[in-house]
Amino acid sequence: MRVRAVSENAVLIEFGQQIDEALIPVIAAAMNTLRKQLASVVIDFIPSYTTLLCIYDHNQVDSSWMVDSVQRLVDTLASDAGVVTSGKLVEIPVWYDPCVGYDLEALADSKAMTIRDLIELHTGREYQVFAIGFSPGFAFLGRLDERIATPRHNTPRKSVARGSVGIADAQTAVYPLASPGGWNIIGRTPQAMFDASVTDRQASLLSVGDRVRFVPIDQAEFRAQGGQPDD
Repeated sequence: MRVRAVSENAVLIEFGQQIDEALIPVIAAAMNTLRKQLASVVIDFIPSYTTLLCIYDHNQVDSSWMVDSVQRLVDTLASDAGVVTSGKLVEIPVWYDPCVGYDLEALADSKAMTIRDLIELHTGREYQVFAIGFSPGFAFLGRLDERIATPRHNTPRKSVARGSVGIADAQTAVYPLASPGGWNIIGRTPQAMFDASVTDRQASLLSVGDRVRFVPIDQAEFRAQGGQPDD
């Protein structure tokens, strides 16, 4: 793991050069360790597929001290395999239906399969949270079964409903807030993915390193759990 200064108040930790599911729990463990050990100077973390950006208070420490401290901690983590553990498993209920899954039928047709087949492939595996970004609480999940992987739309929609579940290339995700977006929408969840009013815990339901399993529900369950279909 390489640590280097990238600005006067940030250091970047590089874990690898290619996207690898095995890196995700390592990055999550590093973030947790640094948060605990350097709590007095760390301001924020920005994890990605192969890197972790650590933002710190440069009024307290300089870049040389921060690089040395972070390098020492991640080296210790690398030598202690027991520190690296999987994140929590989160089950997300999804109503898969053309009423809310704008691209469900078209995607199934393009893959020469039934809607039921597509749903079974989407719900048939656990996904890892690779990164959080695009909008608050938006978690990039991978990897999809290659049989349902598909590119983003060339022209994004002007508005995608909150809770929409989408596919883009080999990843899947849930839109935590209504926003423009170009992912292929196959369903919707009533589960809140981000809550800005939260003060006693993190606002985002998911964190890097967590695992996600999608659970199919019907329209009645969707409504019972507070879901809002397009009427």
